[in-house]
Amino acid sequence: MIDTEVLRGIKNRFQDITTEMSKPEVAVDPAQMVPLGREHAALRKIVAAIDQYEEMLDELGDLEELLRTESDPELLEMARAEHDEIEERLPGTEDDLRLQLIPKNPEDARDAIIEIRAGTGGDEAALFVGDLFRLYTRFAEIRGWKTEFINGSEGTMGGFKEIVFGVHGEDAFGLMKYESGVHRVQRVPETESSGRIHTSAASVAVLPEAEEIDVEIGPNDLKIDVYRSSGPGGQSVNTTDSAVRITHIPTGLVVTCQDEKSQHKNRDKAMRVLRSRLYDQKLAEIESERSEARRSMVSTGDRSAKIRTYNWPQGRVTDHRLEGNDKNHALERILDGNLDVIINALRIADNAEKLANL
Repeated sequence: MIDTEVLRGIKNRFQDITTEMSKPEVAVDPAQMVPLGREHAALRKIVAAIDQYEEMLDELGDLEELLRTESDPELLEMARAEHDEIEERLPGTEDDLRLQLIPKNPEDARDAIIEIRAGTGGDEAALFVGDLFRLYTRFAEIRGWKTEFINGSEGTMGGFKEIVFGVHGEDAFGLMKYESGVHRVQRVPETESSGRIHTSAASVAVLPEAEEIDVEIGPNDLKIDVYRSSGPGGQSVNTTDSAVRITHIPTGLVVTCQDEKSQHKNRDKAMRVLRSRLYDQKLAEIESERSEARRSMVSTGDRSAKIRTYNWPQGRVTDHRLEGNDKNHALERILDGNLDVIINALRIADNAEKLANL
C-alpha cells in the first residue's frame, strides 16, 4: 500500500497551487504563473489517479464490513463478487499510481530544440546528419508533433554539416532528450569504390526550449552581426543583410540563423536557440550540484557518450544503453520514424531506477 501521508501531501500541494494561482497579483505575473501552471497541470493528473485509488480502497473497506455483518445470502454473494473484482484491479491501479508518483522533470513538458552536427567522417557524416534529421521529422509526424527548421549548413555532397530545428508537441523534450549523445553509422559510402565499410558519427544535442522569463539576458550581453546569407559553396542567396549572428558575450556562445529572408525573423529564431542553450547550461549546473549519483545506464545528459550505432550492412540499430531484446532493432523501421520502441525501453529503465530509489 502507498504511504497515505505522501498522497495527502500531494493533494495539499495541488490545493495550495490552486489557491496561489487565483491570487490577482500572481495571475498577472508570468514569472510566477507559468511555473505554477506547469506544476498544476502535472499534479492534476496525479490527484485524479489518487482519488481513484482512494475510492477503490474506501469501497473495498465498505464491502469487507458488509461481508462481516450481512446475513442475506444474495447480498453476500453480490458483495463478495464486487469485492473480488476490486481486489483484482487494485494492484494494477496501485502500480500505475506509483509510476505517476515518480518525480518528473518539469522540463519534460516543454518543446525541444534539436541540434545535429556532423562529426568524424567528412561528407559521409554530413549525409548521416541528413538521415537523422529525416528520422526525427518522421518520428514527430507519427506523434502528431510539428517541426520547424531553424538553421542549417549543407554538406558539399548532400546532407548537413549541422542542422538546428524545433519540435513542438506534448512532452517533446521529455521524449527527445534520450537522443542526446553521439550517434555512429557504419556503412559503405557511395564514393567508396572498394566496398570498404566506413564509420562516421554525428552528435545530437536536445535542449528544452526556453521562454524569455527562464533566462535573464542583459541588453549589453549581446553582440549582433548581420550579413548576407549564403548557400553551398559560399554563394550568396540573398541580396540583403538578412542573416544574423548573435554572440552572448558573458559565455561566448554564438548562434547564427539565415533560413528566413527577414532579418527580424532570423533574429527571433537565433534568440530562441540562444535562450535554450543558456537555459540548458543553467539546468546542467543545477543538476550537477544536486547529485553525481544519477550517472546511470540511461544517461540522458552526457552528450559525449556514444549512445547508438546504425549498422547498414547488418540492417541493425544498436542502442548501447539497453540490454537484451531491447538493445537491437531493425534499421529500416527505426529510420522510418518508429523510434518509440527504443525510447519506451529507455523510459522504462529510467523509471525502474527511480522507483527503486523511492
